[in-house]
Amino acid sequence: MVKSLFMPRDNLPSSILLFTPLFSRLILQLKLVPQEFVTGVAVFCCMPTTLSSGIALTQLAGGNSALALAMTVISNMLGIMIVPFSLSIFIMTGRGVSVPTLELFRSLFNTLLVPLVLGKRCHNVKDDFDCIPIWVQNCLNISKVLRDILSGVAKFVDQNRHSLSMASALLLSLVPWIQVSRSRPLLLSVNPASFAIAISLGALLHLALLALNMLAMRSLSALSGGSRSVFSKKDNARAVIIVASQKTLPVMVAVVEQLNGALGESGLLILPCVASHIIQIIIDSFLVNMWTQKDQHSNETKEV
Repeated sequence: MVKSLFMPRDNLPSSILLFTPLFSRLILQLKLVPQEFVTGVAVFCCMPTTLSSGIALTQLAGGNSALALAMTVISNMLGIMIVPFSLSIFIMTGRGVSVPTLELFRSLFNTLLVPLVLGKRCHNVKDDFDCIPIWVQNCLNISKVLRDILSGVAKFVDQNRHSLSMASALLLSLVPWIQVSRSRPLLLSVNPASFAIAISLGALLHLALLALNMLAMRSLSALSGGSRSVFSKKDNARAVIIVASQKTLPVMVAVVEQLNGALGESGLLILPCVASHIIQIIIDSFLVNMWTQKDQHSNETKEV
């Protein structure tokens, strides 16, 4: 079990954070008006995996949801350090501007790492806080008190998980919508054909990542023992294919906000990525449906 979780997980960060940003160089060769559409999709390539949809789709596909969760956490934590440098190398080169690395690091740190660490630490809080700063101790103590007071929240969440997931997705969708709304006058002047090209570019990017990850899993399976390999296991393969092929929108919005217009209008940068985010979920939903139908057919065949 440990080995099955370890091996695919180790290969994921290199795929999501080190390999896929290479696509941004190719995407930036495309000339489009406004150029922010192309730049936005290129920035999207440098993002870590989605925070929730990849895990949810993995569960629906009968994949290894624990592996999907582990890969999501690892890629987003590593993204705090790698994304600023990916932007500097693949996006900012030759533009005469620099990435505000420190500010961007702080923003990603506060957006991704702090909630994760505090949430985990609150469930394993100990009496000995000597190794951490006073202000962190206070935060953890307050969190522990609130957790004890609101002990019924966990039960409520379990009973209403579907409704809360819908509400979470709705609230997350408002974040990019606010950014896009700021550029409304420019959006009204955009050529619909340019927007359609940008959307198609995002869809092609996701299809290319799916194909590459499927090929990578088959290759790794063949090189590491065939049917005995952890890469050949259906649940592991499905988790890696889905999670490694998706890109997160909320983190992209946080990154664009910290750039303060260095790459152009924020709304124009984000708009094609909103569409790409929706398209990748639709494409993966069809893929999951295909997998589940294949499983049902296989089970029916075995019963006969």
